[in-house]
This record gives sequence, structure tokens and C-alpha cells, in this order.
Amino acid sequence: MSSLLPKRRTARLSLLLLATALAACDDAPRFTQAEPGEALSGGQATVQRHDRNAFSLPSANLGPERRLDFSVGNSFFRNPWVIAPSTTTARDGLGPLFNTNACQNCHVRDGRGHPPEANARNAVSMLVRLSIPDQPEYAKVIETLGVVPEPTYGVQLQDMAVPGIAPEGKVRVDYSPETVTFADGTQVELRRPHLQITQLGYGALHPDTRFSARVAPPMIGLGLLEAIPEAAILANADPEDRNGDGIRGRPNRVWDDAQGKTALGRFGWKAGQPNINQQNVHAFASDMGLTTALHPRDDCTPAQVDCLAAPNGDGDGDEKEVSENILRLVTFYTRNLGVPSRRDVDSPQVLAGKNLFHEAGCQGCHIAQFTTASDAAEAELANQLIRPYSDLLLHDMGPGLADNRSEFAAGGQDWRTPPLWGIGLTETVGGHTQFLHDGRARNLLEAVLWHGGEAESARQHVLTFNAEQRAALLAFLNSL
Repeated sequence: MSSLLPKRRTARLSLLLLATALAACDDAPRFTQAEPGEALSGGQATVQRHDRNAFSLPSANLGPERRLDFSVGNSFFRNPWVIAPSTTTARDGLGPLFNTNACQNCHVRDGRGHPPEANARNAVSMLVRLSIPDQPEYAKVIETLGVVPEPTYGVQLQDMAVPGIAPEGKVRVDYSPETVTFADGTQVELRRPHLQITQLGYGALHPDTRFSARVAPPMIGLGLLEAIPEAAILANADPEDRNGDGIRGRPNRVWDDAQGKTALGRFGWKAGQPNINQQNVHAFASDMGLTTALHPRDDCTPAQVDCLAAPNGDGDGDEKEVSENILRLVTFYTRNLGVPSRRDVDSPQVLAGKNLFHEAGCQGCHIAQFTTASDAAEAELANQLIRPYSDLLLHDMGPGLADNRSEFAAGGQDWRTPPLWGIGLTETVGGHTQFLHDGRARNLLEAVLWHGGEAESARQHVLTFNAEQRAALLAFLNSL
């Protein structure tokens, strides 16, 4: 017996070396425990509530005096604007054309919007962008707007209007089913949306009009995304796919209204806006028909004569319907909405799902973490290790998700990687689980299965997962 012991030790050593070699060849990380600080998605700004108001809280490190500005900004974000002229001079000027009368109506409790139900009178938390194909004579317009507006209806369809003015039209979405089958035989029915615009108020649309339906995105963590250094975002760009992984993230280059030059796009479904202030200005104009110093005209086209002649809420001198102070407060509010902490980061099922997320290659676009700049717009947002799970870059997502509408450098199949933080609280906050840019996905699994283009290999990998693996992947996503 004693003569066999060295041989057994040698055999065990050989097996150990073989296992080590195989592990070294496997590039997929193996997470067996949560990373230090992993639950703090927004760094020290992370909030600790997970109820229906989880998306409406100020950054945790915001001091008492700063929270007062946050609360005042919240009031202008939440409360409705009224038609001019009105005795409520601080909130008048709504319309003449608009999609809603308050920011909160689209971003319910600062969360995600959804497509209209079959019997809905208005789309409210989903809007429709319009444009026509680029033409050389519109080069200056394309430089500053990123698109050529539809001649009669502009860049966004407004389905509501003040009395005496015709709404631009009504929005409806129908669906047709498509079935996807997993390797184990499990079938999932997806729904493909079919957008319909009816009751046009100003005549026919241009025959080559391009449409893009978009639900309101969640408001959390915007200031932290704004504070990511540009160099850190561009470091993940790989338009030529030099590393051969099939992922070709590209930055969008958009017009900065205040600076009068091109800048890195960060916000919007196609990264069409460079900063939070400009995002708010354009939302005030397009969604509610409200003027600002940066966008001083109502959102009426030359063909909409009654709209142009309607009263507005502009004050004396250069004061616009949204004053500089109100805009400052709303921007402060939207910049400082905290990100909720993660749940169950040490759960074995969540860790298994995290491994599967990486094995499928999802982290190629959904970059886990960044460190914000030291010169962030707000001191509380500076030098924070954050985990948004986004690269803020454009990716070709394939024909299945295409809207065929370009926007600056974004093509018709391109979408910005949406941040995943907070995604597991969507139903708690908003009462639904409808995902993707147009809300077509009724749950997270459907959202994954709609991925194509640069994400096609990840999708195909997910289709090999069995029921236990699918449950683990969803447990990980719902922990974010």
C-alpha cells in the first residue's frame, strides 16, 4: 500500500495542475462573493429606500440647505403648468401644443414611462419623434438639431393642445406576436409594436417621415452620469472593433446650445443631448411648449398659424415662461436624484446570475463602474465610484429594434446603452415592467431577447440557458 501513495499524490497534483490550467484559459470571471462597496451603486450619493418613492430621493450626501433647493426644484418638476394668461405667473405658458402639463406625468415618481394602453386618450409618458431624410440644403439644421424636422409637425408630435388650437394628432400602438425558443424548448412570445398616428390636425405628414416612439426614461443618477469624465467614456469606444469582440461602441457628437459647438452626447435614447440643463430645456419646449432663454420660441412650425398667434407666458423684458431661476432649480433637482442601493448582492443566485451576465458578454456594453470627475457640477457628485452598468455609447442593436431614424451620429439601428441601475425597482416605483426605448418588452427576459446587432452573440448565449440559469440572470438584473 505504501508504494502507491507517491503515485496517488502525483495523480492528484496532475489533476490540480490541469484544473488550474483550464481555469487560466477561461476568461469569464467567477464571482463567489460581492465586491467591496458593490451595493452602493451611486457611491456616497446612494439612497437606502426601496419603496415606491425610491427614485424620488435626494442624493444621500446632500446637506440640509441643499435639500431645500432640491425640494423647490421638485415642486416645479411635479406640479402642473397652466395656460397663459393666468394669475399663476410663475407657472403659466403651457402649450399651445404639448404632450403633458407636468414633468412628473411622464416620469411617474421619477421612474420609467410606458406606451399607451389600447383605450388611452393620450400617450402621456411616451412621445413620438419625427424627421425626414437628411438633405444638403438643411446642413445647418442637421448640425444643430441632428435631424431635418418634418415640415409641418416639427421634431416631435404633440397630441394635446390648449383650447382653440388643434392637437397635432393621436398616437396608438398595436402589437403582433413573435416567438423565440430557448435551447431547452421553452418558448417566449415577444410583441412587435406597430405605431399608428391618427387624427392629424394640420394635414398630411411628409411621405418620407421617420418615426421614433420613446418612453420616458428613469431620472435617477443623471448628475452622476454627467460627472463621468469624457475621457473615461471615450476609452470604451471601439468603432473599428479593434479588439475583435464584435462590440463597436461609438460616441454621439451633438450640438451644445449654450456653448455653440459640438460636444459629447450623454442623455436621451440616442445620446442626443450633451448635459442635463439642455435636456431639460428641450423637454420644456417639446413636451410642454414652455420657453426658456436657451430655447426662446414656442414649439410651433410656420404651418401652424394659430399656434404661433396664441398667447404665451413670457414676462417683461427677456424673461421667458421658465425663468432662469426655475430652470436652475429643476436642473439641480434632476441632477441630484439619488440611485437606490442594490439588494441581495451576496445571494448565491444573484452571484450566479452575475457570472452568467459576464459569460454572455453583456458587460461589453453595460460597463459596471466609473469614477466621477473631481470637478463635477455639484460637489456631492465628485469623486464617486459608481456602478451604472452603461458605457453611454451608441451601439447597433440590429434591425429588430431599429427605428430607422438618425440623430446626429446615431444611425437608424443605433441606441445608447441604457444604465441598468435601479432597473429591479421598476415595478415597485412605476407599477409596470415595460422596457426598451418604446416599452415593447413586458419584462426583463423579453428585453434581453430583443437584443440584436452587436448584442446578437450575447443573445444567442442567453438562449442556451436552462430555467435555473434564466432565473439566476433575472435575479441579478433585479438586484441592480
